[in-house]
Amino acid sequence: MSKVADIKAPISEEMRLFETHFKESMKSNTPLLDKITHYIIKRKGKQMRPMFVFLSAKLCGEVTEASYTAASMIELLHTATLVHDDVVDDAYRRRGFFSVNALWKNKIAVLVGDYLLSRGLLMSVENNAFELLRIITNAVREMSEGELLQIEKARKLNITEDVYFEIIRRKTASLIAACCESGAASVQGDKSIQEKMRLFGEKVGIAFQIKDDLFDYGSDDNIGKPTGIDIKERKMTLPLIYALNMSKKSERKRIINIIKNHNENPKKVQEVIQYVVNSKGLTYSTKIMLQYSEEALLLLNEFPDSDAKESLKKLVHYTINRKK
Repeated sequence: MSKVADIKAPISEEMRLFETHFKESMKSNTPLLDKITHYIIKRKGKQMRPMFVFLSAKLCGEVTEASYTAASMIELLHTATLVHDDVVDDAYRRRGFFSVNALWKNKIAVLVGDYLLSRGLLMSVENNAFELLRIITNAVREMSEGELLQIEKARKLNITEDVYFEIIRRKTASLIAACCESGAASVQGDKSIQEKMRLFGEKVGIAFQIKDDLFDYGSDDNIGKPTGIDIKERKMTLPLIYALNMSKKSERKRIINIIKNHNENPKKVQEVIQYVVNSKGLTYSTKIMLQYSEEALLLLNEFPDSDAKESLKKLVHYTINRKK
């Protein structure tokens, strides 16, 4: 499987310059804010989203100043949503470190998230990047709607496959789609190419989310021990939806009852996990994930060969083969 360093190779210089760009974009004259944003920067993840922006830009042309603006805006938005998510979920750890709300409490964390969102909006205005603003704020809207749709449906546990795909398209895939579309938009104005890149990102994003769903159940390919976190949180994921669709009415009722009323009982959660595995929920979900990744790769094939194209292919494979 490709390592992240191999994928980054064609954009290593851009990623290095991006670090500076991103640090600048978070600066504030308020000492407390500066301290918190410094803490966030030091604990950044793999930076997959800026990678999608720069590789998409290189696939469609030459990286420009607008590409750095797009990557910074996306990363500001993404970081803001993570900070807000930790507050909503009462989560005190993020990537093995304390979350912002764990160290500075909820009120400050919400305000920091708001600050990061405002920095992203201001950056687009300061750089006259209104097309990028349209793409990225549209992703914010989609993500919020997707999250709310999931909350609404989780109460009744009556999610169909169609609704599930609508939720993950908005909640997860819209941001990766925005990365790819804004990368293309930052180097040229061809709307059909931008749309192709948006669709590519959406398909990768859906495959990415299905992979996350699979992690909850463990599997034969060394994902590790099943965690059952989604079941505890009453999230209807693709393996579970498939298993329920394949069930007799009485069995379906029993499983839904466990998720609704016994989701804190480890033994009962384990029972649901085993049920999903036995019902071929993982096999089915893996097949659908591979289908989406294949469709994404077919879209890439419409572009001329380049190092960026190869790296994007590797990024698709990394998305579906990662171990965490």
